[in-house]
Amino acid sequence: MITKQHGPVIFIDDDEEVRISGAQALELEGFEVIALDSAHAALEHISATWPGIIVSDVKMPTMSGMDLLDRITTIDQDLPVVLITGHGDISLAVEAIHAGAYDFIEKPADMERLIDTVHRALEKRALILENRMLRQRSGNLGNEIEGRIIGITPAMMTLRQTTLDLADTDVDVLILGETGTGKELVARCLHDFGSRRKSRFVALNCGALPESVIESELFGHEAGAFTGATKQRIGKIEYAEGGTLFLDEVESMPPAIQVRLLRVLQERKIERLGGNDSIAVDIRVIAATKESLLDLSTDGSFREDLYYRLHVASLSLPPLRDRPEDIPILFSLFVENAGERFRRPLPELDDTMMRYLLAQSWAGNVRELRNVAERFVLGMPVSGAHDSTPQNQKEPEVLTDKVSAFERETIRAAMIRNSGRVGKTAEALGIPRKRLYLRMQKYGLDPDQFK
Repeated sequence: MITKQHGPVIFIDDDEEVRISGAQALELEGFEVIALDSAHAALEHISATWPGIIVSDVKMPTMSGMDLLDRITTIDQDLPVVLITGHGDISLAVEAIHAGAYDFIEKPADMERLIDTVHRALEKRALILENRMLRQRSGNLGNEIEGRIIGITPAMMTLRQTTLDLADTDVDVLILGETGTGKELVARCLHDFGSRRKSRFVALNCGALPESVIESELFGHEAGAFTGATKQRIGKIEYAEGGTLFLDEVESMPPAIQVRLLRVLQERKIERLGGNDSIAVDIRVIAATKESLLDLSTDGSFREDLYYRLHVASLSLPPLRDRPEDIPILFSLFVENAGERFRRPLPELDDTMMRYLLAQSWAGNVRELRNVAERFVLGMPVSGAHDSTPQNQKEPEVLTDKVSAFERETIRAAMIRNSGRVGKTAEALGIPRKRLYLRMQKYGLDPDQFK
């Protein structure tokens, strides 16, 4: 008989006849049973990740069922323990439940009730372990995405969480943001943290290709479809099979291609250029734009039905000027990366440079900030960085607060990248281990939370 159990059952009783009959009844139901004559022997099998449950008599020599329950709760308080008590021993049964037992059964055990109880206990155990795994995965993903979508501002924290929430769905997503805000980075996170992460992430910039080329690039073509098409070629949509298709600058897509893309989104089917066969595709589409597609659809330059089809779920990326608290953190990271890339020592980030960074409007957003960081590492002049009276100079106390936030988040990001290893983190930051410990203590950072 096929059962719903997910793990083994340890059946403990010092009475051989009871032990054999109980184990046989459970085995006939399809359970994997480990029959033992002592509670001590059971402890060898148990751990916090063990998928089974315990069924034990209460009154046994050397270690009673109640003593076993106490020992098990120190290993895993969520591990279900079913105790078998003597007939009429209600006070002991109540004590067992209060002590954390999953259930109790009176002797002589009703086998039908025992089997039902074991079913329920195993299902509960499986659910407990699954929830633990999901919480652990969620925590790991949270740490990992913090190392990719970087920032301490509420907008960035919301963006990280929404990205994780959408990643595990299969919904198409529209990403909105100015040039340089990191739209492709977010698209890659949606892919990498989702169920399609083992398949391809295929990117196409719609604004970089003429209409005569983009159709073939997206949909592919058959041999002889046009002059020069000497053999069949699949397009980006087919190439992304099972994975994610990222369409950047989707606002630049020609109207005729918009019609064909709408069909892909609605039917998940394509036809190659020069072909008649309809080909089913299994892809997720993520589109990105720096323009308002709603405004473009109003003036007729973008299809309204395509806009609404893409806009089922959307992510808005804030410009860098709207999150100045993140500028020092990002700049420090870019400087560190540039130092590794160009094999240069890291220059000192002084207050003058910090004031300059915080005074800029950053029209090119994160991309522009990265370019400035690379110039800074290479020793090339950064226009306006050493003016004696920088524009929009911040008050000293505001600067101090931002420097502290920058230092804390720099250490935190480095700890995430190095999985909480203090030595590696100190080496990456170029500071002594003792100094790192003092800084972590100052900012309330615990290495264990990053492991």
